[in-house]
Amino acid sequence: MKKITSVRGMIVLNAYWIGLSFKWNALHPIIIPAVLLNYVPDAQKNTYLGILTFIGLVIATVVQPLAGAVSDRWSSRFGRRRPFMVIATLFDLVFLSVLAWGGGLLWLFIGYVGLQFSSNIAHGPAQGLLPDRVAPEKVGMASGLKTFMDMFSLIIASLLAGRLLDPATNDPTLILIVLMAVICIATAVTVIFTPEEPTHEKKQIDWAGLRAQFKIDFRANTSYWWLIAERGLFLLGIYGVQAFAQYYLQDVIRVPDPPKQTGDLLATLTLSLVVLVLIGGWLADKFGPKRLLYTASFVTAAGMLLMLLARDMSGLMAFGSVLGAGIGLFLTANWALANQLAPGEEAGKYLGLTNLATAGSGALARLEGPALDWLNGLWPGQWVGYTSLFIFGAACMLLSVLFLRKIR
Repeated sequence: MKKITSVRGMIVLNAYWIGLSFKWNALHPIIIPAVLLNYVPDAQKNTYLGILTFIGLVIATVVQPLAGAVSDRWSSRFGRRRPFMVIATLFDLVFLSVLAWGGGLLWLFIGYVGLQFSSNIAHGPAQGLLPDRVAPEKVGMASGLKTFMDMFSLIIASLLAGRLLDPATNDPTLILIVLMAVICIATAVTVIFTPEEPTHEKKQIDWAGLRAQFKIDFRANTSYWWLIAERGLFLLGIYGVQAFAQYYLQDVIRVPDPPKQTGDLLATLTLSLVVLVLIGGWLADKFGPKRLLYTASFVTAAGMLLMLLARDMSGLMAFGSVLGAGIGLFLTANWALANQLAPGEEAGKYLGLTNLATAGSGALARLEGPALDWLNGLWPGQWVGYTSLFIFGAACMLLSVLFLRKIR
């Protein structure tokens, strides 16, 4: 089967990621925190949100690579990847329906955890479509389109999700119906218009080889170990603020419509992030990725601390732009350095381990929730927990510089 070389073909292949990005960027920062308020005590909302999303992200970390490995050996006349995407998307609709119409904390838990299983059963195999179907000389362009579509979906989800939630009852029905429609359309575009070669022979899954993907010779690749540590620590600070942003706006800034304002803040942050991602590659080539990472760490730490000075949404938007700029520089420079340091014969394994560090920091950041509620409860009305959240985030950025200095 002829490899994809056209821009149209690459856009169609990556359409699935529009639905995936829209789904999680609507659910995690906006829908789940808002709906959870209907079922849990206000003084413990950060704890419940942190534990719930921690469980979900641990599931994602395990299920995604396993599903990808199984799809590598799958036998089907429809190909290796698309059957997983179709079946998992159908289960997505089931669990999203539970979130929309279940009602109650137990159904929220079942819907969210089930969605993490089903979504990542599709996510792992879907990642294999790009190297399977795109011509090798076009992989860079296809990857760039995927990143752009992810960011575009994040902005749309941020602006739309908060506006379609009922501000009085936090009823998620309307936005979840829209979300289901977006997922169905995006999956259908990719599955229908990106054909795969039939696979008639079912190969035995190499479980020993899969386990080997999680092994790394730290002694022989010391710099890559420090890179993983630097990336994980930096993102730990970012994900903590992202996870609990809506409750910060509700309690400290006291905005009238926290879900909507959270979406607007995330959209502003993402716009500045996208601009710096686009020019970050050129800056990394000109000045070197390591030097750019130093700049990114200090800019992002400054943005974190500036957020503490904000007293209204306009201040948060301005300081959020600084934060987004630093994150954009970091994402580009860190990935460029990872590609430089990964051993050529094992680049796939090492880059995969970098992504595991990303997922791990996302899960660990959710465990900050109980600490936030405890600190907020010590001095009621002072919101010391949220202040500590931003200070901890800035400290993560600055401490990551110590790991960066170890990279040779």
